[in-house]
Amino acid sequence: MAAANTPKQSCCTRLFVAAIDFGTTYSGYAFSAKHEWTKVKTNIWPSSNQMSSKTPTALLLNPDKTFNSFGYEAEKSYADLAEEDEDEYKNYYYFHRFKMLLHNCKNLHRNICIDDMTRKRMEAHIVFTKSIKYIVDHLFEELKKAYPDIVLDDVQFVLTVPAIWDDPSKQFMREAATAAGINANQLLIALEPEAASIYCQHIPTEVGVVGTSSFLRTAKQGTKYMIVDLGGGTADITVHLRSGEGVLDEVRPASGGPWGGKSVDDKFEKFMKEILGEEVMDKLKTENMEDYLDLFREFESKKRNISTVKTGKVHMKVPLTVKSLAEKKMKKNMTEILKESNYGESVHFANMKLHMAIDVFKDLFKPTIDGIVKHLKEVFMEKNVHDVETILMVGGFSECELVQTAIKNNFKDKRVIIPEDAGLAVLKGAVYYGHVPKTIGRRVARYTYGIQSWPEFDPSKHPDAKKVMIGTTARCRDVFFKYVTKGELLTPGYRRSQIFQALKPDEECLECAIYVSDEENPVFVDDASCRKLGTLRVPLPRVSVGCSLEIEETMIFGDTELEVQARDIYTNQQCEVSIDLLSNNVVQNGN
Repeated sequence: MAAANTPKQSCCTRLFVAAIDFGTTYSGYAFSAKHEWTKVKTNIWPSSNQMSSKTPTALLLNPDKTFNSFGYEAEKSYADLAEEDEDEYKNYYYFHRFKMLLHNCKNLHRNICIDDMTRKRMEAHIVFTKSIKYIVDHLFEELKKAYPDIVLDDVQFVLTVPAIWDDPSKQFMREAATAAGINANQLLIALEPEAASIYCQHIPTEVGVVGTSSFLRTAKQGTKYMIVDLGGGTADITVHLRSGEGVLDEVRPASGGPWGGKSVDDKFEKFMKEILGEEVMDKLKTENMEDYLDLFREFESKKRNISTVKTGKVHMKVPLTVKSLAEKKMKKNMTEILKESNYGESVHFANMKLHMAIDVFKDLFKPTIDGIVKHLKEVFMEKNVHDVETILMVGGFSECELVQTAIKNNFKDKRVIIPEDAGLAVLKGAVYYGHVPKTIGRRVARYTYGIQSWPEFDPSKHPDAKKVMIGTTARCRDVFFKYVTKGELLTPGYRRSQIFQALKPDEECLECAIYVSDEENPVFVDDASCRKLGTLRVPLPRVSVGCSLEIEETMIFGDTELEVQARDIYTNQQCEVSIDLLSNNVVQNGN
């Protein structure tokens, strides 16, 4: 049932909106038609033992780098290859959980490479593109089954990304999506916690409440609430204000960290290395891939079903290969190996199973949960957040009872809400966002944005070290010309313009470096707080000798992506303009 404040009709100009939630651990898609946009349909992926609304973010490529399979099929095919031929499978490329490459990557560039499971290198752009292409093709085929006359141009695509990602990571995803076959003008980027927040505007939010009442449907104008989006890779925290009928404002810039379900998996792998040794686990991964995957499937099953039970044990099946490798390496049986480990009193081996004390298993979650709780406490200390009374938990990892309990226990004065289908809130909300993008009224600037400028030198405010001569004019280099200030509230489409003059008459292209800063008022682009974000390029028309050329450069803020425009002042013609955020830090070794 749609909420009472649901807009009467979609704002989308296309017949359908289709959203792709490209996650760290799992991915999926959903869609709805313009004429009944709140009726969202998700795809069902068959796995070995269940039906799922998402499929693992796993890509298998053939030895010649052509596409083989994706998702559950890729997992199974790779495991089968490993079982059939212990050497041949190493020629295939298997990637999984690779989205975290784009989280907080300080040197992200267009040609960056990642390693597959057996440490073979490949350009990340290829891996992302082939994965997204598979999902797009699968999605379109499902649409055609229901609507045989549909063409690709009928679909508005929405691709989700964490709100804590920087602009270069968003551009990387956009370029991969367009290379996968989505036209640039058919693609919207949605921020994951925003999508979840929009979703919760239109559904009965709380599990188990009587009727269809929900917090967001009854919340008054001016109500603030926190969205805690816990996915496979990251924790993404945003605070929204209900500023009007069906309109949400961002209260503070999104923040978070690598505290998703994957970090628990990483802790488990470290735990196994402590018990059996790093060499055994590495050998399992490189020489017995099927058993390596089986071990982590078993852990995933136990991880999903863990509760807050205080006593008992967790029983995990262990592949025979794990036992054989460990005993061969250490020349002891598994019982002796475990007894002599740091977990001798709490982890035992019998009947091809690890029997772990419940507290040991829960400890695998502790660093991740502690990271989430610590960050939330810091956010609640902020002046404009301390009065927030409600926490809305979404994302697949929010369905974990241990996480829910930790947040409820640490924030007893807050109302904690977990919506139905918390793991699908982002995906379904992204469909809604494609239909009603104006639901988000204002966003907060995460950084101070500006460009490198060269004003005339003023000895009263410019240091001599910055003085340069260009022709006969003394100018100051490296000045930070500010467009927006960190923390500034921005309405989508907010424009800031500045007129620039070509410094040399024979210039063919006007290049302008874009910088961001964590400070509100940086002075020079080489201040410690500043870093280069990318380059704005405007091809220049030919002008007569002696004539000046002035270009108005406009940066557009407040949407999920940074946009730019340029205009020739003399002719009033729009100029071709490009913004490149992925080549300014390229290094020679591909790292």
